[in-house]
Amino acid sequence: MTRAAGSSPVCAPRVVLATRNRHKIEELHAILAASGVEAELLGVAGFPDLPDVAETGVTFAENALLKAVDVAARTGLPAVADDSGLCVDVLGGAPGIFSARWAGRHGDDKANLDLLLAQLRDVADEHRQAHFACAAALALPDGRQVVREGRIDGALLHAPRGSNGFGYDPIFLPDGYDRTTAEMAAGEKNAISHRTRAFQALAKDLAALL
Repeated sequence: MTRAAGSSPVCAPRVVLATRNRHKIEELHAILAASGVEAELLGVAGFPDLPDVAETGVTFAENALLKAVDVAARTGLPAVADDSGLCVDVLGGAPGIFSARWAGRHGDDKANLDLLLAQLRDVADEHRQAHFACAAALALPDGRQVVREGRIDGALLHAPRGSNGFGYDPIFLPDGYDRTTAEMAAGEKNAISHRTRAFQALAKDLAALL
């Protein structure tokens, strides 16, 4: 299983999770551990000289790979990164790759959520379909690369419900469920999430390449 830095045996390969988002790090630890990946997972916070990677791609896959390749090159270690977001049908797939900065400032979850709800204020329930998408990338220092993708479909509520999760979770109702992803316990959400589906697929590549 995966182990936090400092608790792994010496023989366990080291892998850098190319994110500073604490929520994502916690999720990735849980997802990769459940997938049986034997590795010591390090966050980029352990490499204070690493600059942030500009997400200049136009797809989730491009952005995930940009981050993973840059971190692998700078650390000399295998790196894993993801890019994910909410895609709303009636908005033509937006916010999409701009999900984390939809309101203009990166990581302002409340502002992003409030803006999206305002934009959808007059949209009827039958037209509020959306999905969460995730691209997970693995880059090795020798140039090998893998990208896997996952998604979960659902619909958007008119008002937030639940205090778990983050981002757009309080308004996202997965197909087949009567609770938002913010009303689910972490383990339940992880079992069905777009990120889990992408990283479960990537875990097989990670195990094989390491």
